[in-house]
Amino acid sequence: MREDVLFCWSGGKDSAMALHALQLAQNYRITTLLTTITEEYDRISMHGVRRVLLERQAESLGLPLHTVLIPPHCINATYEARMKESLNEHLVRGVRRVAFGDIFLEELRGYRERNLAQFGMEALFPIWKRDTRELARDFLRLDFRAIAVCVDPRVLDPSFAGRLLDESFFADLPPGVDPCGENGEFHTFVFDGPVFRTPVRFVSGEKVLRDGFCFCDLLPE
Repeated sequence: MREDVLFCWSGGKDSAMALHALQLAQNYRITTLLTTITEEYDRISMHGVRRVLLERQAESLGLPLHTVLIPPHCINATYEARMKESLNEHLVRGVRRVAFGDIFLEELRGYRERNLAQFGMEALFPIWKRDTRELARDFLRLDFRAIAVCVDPRVLDPSFAGRLLDESFFADLPPGVDPCGENGEFHTFVFDGPVFRTPVRFVSGEKVLRDGFCFCDLLPE
């Protein structure tokens, strides 16, 4: 019997790879995607992707979507309270496992595990400790398609925002930048691949600098 799993979905490539890994395992049933949305912007928190594109991702994945609304510049106490409220909704339905696309940040993993343990849930990390260079190669090999939507200009040139994740994107990453952006160097929006029924269609919009990050807006097509 497959175990029900709630999936914390960012909309990016690591989430997509983790979702794919869970599907291949065949002993889990993903019940719902859980995503935080910044209230005033109506966009995926940190990634800056519009809600409508997130909804189209979920539709193409064939999975229900549960959004958690948080304020801009959300403090930790507010984030944790709203996440707990949302997670409890799934806990009462019998879901005990929550999956994440984290790869190697030990402190973040510990934080997630401690928070879930407070109310009897456990974390799953399907791509934990995968070599990120290998993971990037597999992303391309599996014909996933993604675009960089957020770049930290302190470590990566803003011109990377709006670029498709192809071989040249990864080849052009400077030394010290993780191939999967696991340290927050860049964030992505996945719009096609083996987990999707149909591609999520969009057009690239303007680039803006906000809160110290360079964002490339995506518009639904």
